[in-house]
Amino acid sequence: MSAADTPATSISFLGLGAMGQAMVTSFLETGYSITVWNRTASKADDLISKGAVRADTVAEAVAASPLVITCLWDYAVVRDVLAPAADALSGRVLVNLTNGSPDQARAMAAWAGEHGASYLDGGIMAVPPMIGQPSALILYSGDAAAFEKYRATLETLGTARYLGSDPGFAPLYDLAMLIGMYGMLMGAVQSLTMIRAAGDDPREFSASFLIPWLNAMSGSIPQYAENIQSGKHTVDVVSNLAMQAAAFPNAVQACASLGVRLDFLLPLKALMEQAVADGHRDADLSVLAELLTS
Repeated sequence: MSAADTPATSISFLGLGAMGQAMVTSFLETGYSITVWNRTASKADDLISKGAVRADTVAEAVAASPLVITCLWDYAVVRDVLAPAADALSGRVLVNLTNGSPDQARAMAAWAGEHGASYLDGGIMAVPPMIGQPSALILYSGDAAAFEKYRATLETLGTARYLGSDPGFAPLYDLAMLIGMYGMLMGAVQSLTMIRAAGDDPREFSASFLIPWLNAMSGSIPQYAENIQSGKHTVDVVSNLAMQAAAFPNAVQACASLGVRLDFLLPLKALMEQAVADGHRDADLSVLAELLTS
């Protein structure tokens, strides 16, 4: 889709780290007129050679376009950067693609509203090389009219999913997805470390054993979601918690004997044992959700 087919062809972009560079490049390749600003001005040099326009100040950048996108270090930096140009935000749409928390997003939306700007918060579920491809998922929440107006523009960066008017929902989903990823990847790191500590090759273990196993086990996630939503954790239980809790110390002991640290395992062991002690012997592992919110 060319920029001529979209509601806006002019965008101001603040923040030119690796992700910002990838996003601006994607916009430029699609035909948008991009004004860029970065605290370290030299980071814009390559983009200027590709057709971007350098703004010397934030106020100049904000004034250049109806759509202002920020991708900075954190929300405090976003506020500090925009504060001198706050008056220029009036009548514009501010899209903040900076990683943060739901409460930070809501506070940022209120601040933007006080200065006359419509606000969208975003969660980037992608790494820079994915930007511009459908596999890049970017979550948005906040002003519905602003999202609809600039949906086609935002989809230049990847698949755009709108999560509702509460600006906190994009960072909520972002962080929840990251936590799921980190839990899986840290479990993989722990298991691969065990194999290496035992003197075997974690590469072969990963390809032939771990990945097929994780792929098979991921099929249980929809049932966990159903259990957690309904609060019923004893439906169609294949392996009850009492059996898993009884076996889990073996994993702890194996790691200890190999000299692999237990920081990742001991909190899970404690949760499983508490759930059993609380009377959830016949429940599925999903029952731990009740402890996490108690």
